[in-house]
Amino acid sequence: MPHQNTLITRASRLAFLWMLSSLLVFAVPAESAVNKPIAPTLRTIESNGIHLRIAEMGTGPLVILVHGWPESWYSWRHQLPALAAAGFHAVAPDMRGYGESDKPQAVEDYDIHHVTADIVGIVDALGKETGEKTAILVGHDWGAIVAWQCMLLHPQRFTALIAMSVPYTGHGQQSIVQGLQKALRDNFYYILYFQEPGVAEKEFDADPRGILSRLYLSPDSPRAAPTITDPKRAAGGWIPRLGAPKGLPNWLTQADLDYYVKEFTAAGFRGGINYYRNFDRNWETTPQLADAKVTAPVLFIAGEKDVVLRGATAEALKSSMKNTVPNLRDVKLFPGAGHWIQQERADDVNAAMIEFLHSATNSAAQ
Repeated sequence: MPHQNTLITRASRLAFLWMLSSLLVFAVPAESAVNKPIAPTLRTIESNGIHLRIAEMGTGPLVILVHGWPESWYSWRHQLPALAAAGFHAVAPDMRGYGESDKPQAVEDYDIHHVTADIVGIVDALGKETGEKTAILVGHDWGAIVAWQCMLLHPQRFTALIAMSVPYTGHGQQSIVQGLQKALRDNFYYILYFQEPGVAEKEFDADPRGILSRLYLSPDSPRAAPTITDPKRAAGGWIPRLGAPKGLPNWLTQADLDYYVKEFTAAGFRGGINYYRNFDRNWETTPQLADAKVTAPVLFIAGEKDVVLRGATAEALKSSMKNTVPNLRDVKLFPGAGHWIQQERADDVNAAMIEFLHSATNSAAQ
């Protein structure tokens, strides 16, 4: 039989080992927690008389990321954590008509006056919490159009801009729709197709995955042949004109595509398409912008193969914007990339954004 002191020593050792193992269990997170990516906070705020869902991360100067069509806050999933880590309060809303934000019924509720006022309303709502009175804007696709117009219609509220995909070259002599109608007549073009009330949303609502999977591709993504090749509008809608994908691009996972499909299955496509139905109205109701300039610092980013640019080089873009955007700091075109630039080349875009944002905020502070 062991001596009593030996028993006490063994018991003490066992107690110590149990305590140590317990500390290690609580000190080291489970593998799933270690590998789980940091996610933004999602919440709903009131802005401009409606409710908008926003995704947000970080603290510091306010940066609002405005998505395009057909997208959501999720299009900025790579930028939110990067901007937060760089010392910014990054906020990406679901724009009106999208995701879990409100979806007014009237087409005119999606004109440029309403949607820019929504962004001002985000600054006001968050300013009650943080004291911010201004923000830096980042916009892609339709979000770039909204952001450019925010800079023109509300210049005191926005101090700098990163525009992606869509440049700004002025108010123009006519609206985009008027120009397209004259040029294309009865041929199919998606912007003209979107002008037909109820038609495009009916097609896309019936097959959200069909349209989204055909749009979210890289320029070199392999596709099947389209089933409609007749250029006339009367030949059919848009999905059959886009070849079905033969796989996902390397920047889009199945989970990413499923998230977009889920969002549009629930929200429908009408709200986003209504932005296009206001091209004429936006042009007609902003005559004061005929000679207006965006004077704040601007960075322009796009994929070199973005179809919106129609092959324009960086130098050509700088030249086209020199009169309307006199403080254009740089144009960055990424080789091989297409329209979905912040998703296709996330690391490169993040680095360019952060460099510009630090420069813009440092200049504003001086």
